[in-house]
Amino acid sequence: MTTTHFGFQSVDEAEKAKHVRGVFDSVAPKYDLMNDLMSMGLHRAWKAFTVMVANIREGYQVLDIAGGTGDLALAFSKKVGKTGRVVHTDINEAMLRTGRNRLLDAGVSLPTLVCDAEKLPFPNNHFDVVSVAFGLRNMTHKDLALTEMNRVLKPGGKLLVLEFSKVAPPLEKVYDWYSFKVLPKLGQLVAGDDASYRYLAESIRMHPGQEELKALMQNNGFGHVDYHNLTGGLVALHVGIKC
Repeated sequence: MTTTHFGFQSVDEAEKAKHVRGVFDSVAPKYDLMNDLMSMGLHRAWKAFTVMVANIREGYQVLDIAGGTGDLALAFSKKVGKTGRVVHTDINEAMLRTGRNRLLDAGVSLPTLVCDAEKLPFPNNHFDVVSVAFGLRNMTHKDLALTEMNRVLKPGGKLLVLEFSKVAPPLEKVYDWYSFKVLPKLGQLVAGDDASYRYLAESIRMHPGQEELKALMQNNGFGHVDYHNLTGGLVALHVGIKC
């Protein structure tokens, strides 16, 4: 049996996706509210920065992986025009359904697909931009997922990975206190689920830091990779170019 991490636990690789699915099945109904509360609204600024860096143009083909409740997909849809397309995907059906309904409420209908980032059902060299926001850390084989993202990008295409990262040293103690003391209690109070938000805090600590993720992207097909630290490194936006 090959094991991997699920937060601070070790689980069978074949079981991790099921555990992650359980977390997001639980949090889907309150996901947007909890994002606003636990980030004090900052997630909106992080995503707005991602949209700016994406530099989507009319006619672009865009793939949003782990698109969840559709924040990035909705923003991208306003940029691609009538000749472009945004494909909204997630491995979790509950999250994807919530996102699809939210998009429809906003008057936007996008192709919506349940799919695994490690086995993308799209042709080679197809998308101008691929994005994954707060989803890469939950993937069992990040190297396979990054290779797949590279495969479906056109040469010169751009991958945007927005993810929690390694905070600046002066912030570590207060961030740990907030993550392990406040966040689970907030999850219990608002979403009736402390365990899922404890997993969130643990999964962030197990995710590669800025330089490690940059190297991982370079080792899986991206010829140029840079990153932008946001909010003291609490979050980082990695940008990879397929050469």
